[in-house]
Amino acid sequence: MFVVITDEYPNFDDSDENVDRHLKALKDFPFDTAVQNVERHIETNSFYPKISEIRGFAADQSARERELEVTRAYLDQREANRAKATLPPPGWKDELLAKLRNT
Repeated sequence: MFVVITDEYPNFDDSDENVDRHLKALKDFPFDTAVQNVERHIETNSFYPKISEIRGFAADQSARERELEVTRAYLDQREANRAKATLPPPGWKDELLAKLRNT
C-alpha cells in the first residue's frame, strides 16, 4: 500500500516512524479495503491520503453491506413467494363484485 502511495505522491513521508504510525492506526482495518480506498483516493485527490481517508468511512461501508444483505434477502423472498403464487379460482372476481354491489 505504501508503494502505491509513494509512487503517486513522491512527497509522502515513508519513514519508519510514519509507517509504524500507520500500522498502529490501521492494524484492525482490512488490508484489501485499505488498498481499495487508497486507489479510489488517488483517482480524485492530488494530495496523499490521511489515515482517516485510508480507513474510509467504515461505518458507511458496513451499513452499505447490511443494506445489500437485507435487499438480497427481500428479493429472494419475493422470488420464493412468486414461485408459490397461484391465480384465484375462476369466477372469484365476479362473485366479489356481486357481493360488493349488494351491500
